[in-house]
Amino acid sequence: MRVLIVNTSEKTGGAAVAANRLMEALKNNGVKAKMLVRDKETDQITVVGLPGALRMQWRFLWERLSIFVSTRFSRAHLFEIDIANAGADITQLREFKEADVIHLSWVNQGMLSLQGIRKILDTDKPVVWTMHDAWPATAICHYTRDCDKYKSHCHNCPLLPGKGGAHDLAARTWARKKRMMANRSIHFVACSRWLAGVAAQSALLTGQSVTSIPNPIDTRVFCPADKREARMAAGLPLEGRVVLFVSQRVTDARKGMDYFTAAMAMIAELSPELGRTTCVAILGGHAEEVAAGLRLPAYPLGYVSDERRIASIYNAADVFVLPSLEDNLPNTIMEAMACGVPCVGFRVGGIPEMIDHKKNGYVAAPRDAADLAAGIKWVLSEADHSELSREAQRKVALNYSQHAVAMKYIDVYNQALTFKRYRL
Repeated sequence: MRVLIVNTSEKTGGAAVAANRLMEALKNNGVKAKMLVRDKETDQITVVGLPGALRMQWRFLWERLSIFVSTRFSRAHLFEIDIANAGADITQLREFKEADVIHLSWVNQGMLSLQGIRKILDTDKPVVWTMHDAWPATAICHYTRDCDKYKSHCHNCPLLPGKGGAHDLAARTWARKKRMMANRSIHFVACSRWLAGVAAQSALLTGQSVTSIPNPIDTRVFCPADKREARMAAGLPLEGRVVLFVSQRVTDARKGMDYFTAAMAMIAELSPELGRTTCVAILGGHAEEVAAGLRLPAYPLGYVSDERRIASIYNAADVFVLPSLEDNLPNTIMEAMACGVPCVGFRVGGIPEMIDHKKNGYVAAPRDAADLAAGIKWVLSEADHSELSREAQRKVALNYSQHAVAMKYIDVYNQALTFKRYRL
């Protein structure tokens, strides 16, 4: 079986990381998998970059300009919206023609247009589409927040000035998506049961197949290692406790840095003994911008792309905290757990599917900084840390290993192939 995974980036972003890991998992389990990307960043021979750098840049800029005009020249939600009005036609590429299954991943920001996706659907190739966020089930947004218009039809969008209107950009894009999918079959895969539930309620995906399969992780890279050596390598204190926060961009409000900052302040004030022996490590872009606002000693580690170095940083920590306000199935929680690090997060999205409350970490009430602080304190000073660590590793081994995830995807591919042959 030949599978072509289509993703905007080869390495940058959670979806790119997940797509790369899936490609490797499939190859390790007998599938001839390749990736097609807009942004090729390595010399990996099974990753193919789109030709025409200038055309790719123009597609990206044209979409952003169209959104900028539609939002009355506001930058507030410029990168929270995608309309897929520009993108590549990949159906004439050799890699596309050779593939038995086309596997769409995160294809926004000029990678594929709705017209381009329609061309893919109009071929005889079965299409599987992994949902890393809600965009395939909505008109223009990647995360729905408190909006449920996608259950009927998107319009009057809260991301648009004045909440758009009955015929706003969201309504027009919804109509284009509806036409694109009409009488066409896509096998959707959501990375969490939470997102599968969102997809199942979307009027856009009525009649489409939706299943839930988590992202895979390579437990040969993300695994427990010597804590002292890991701290020395990261330049962190050898004694005391380390609380770790990780995000591609730590200033992203959706990742909950404000709640993390408030929780650490509560620990410093209400548990001074714990505060005196605890520091914070921040991994990700713009880390230095938030370090000064923390009440406890903070170590901004910046953005790191090397997986082995990232794994080493996880191993330096005693607890990993990700207070996302909305999230699918964060790779960062999976990575921390694979390294035996207990996790604390809010009860939102797919996070409670990963963290089993008071078994391998702590699940706090959403947007509750006090409960978040209580969870961090519980992990650091009250729970059996060794038992939490063992349970975290066990959860990853049973649910997120390369083999387990690859087998589930191979089953979906076979279903898609069988359905396509039946239709023909």
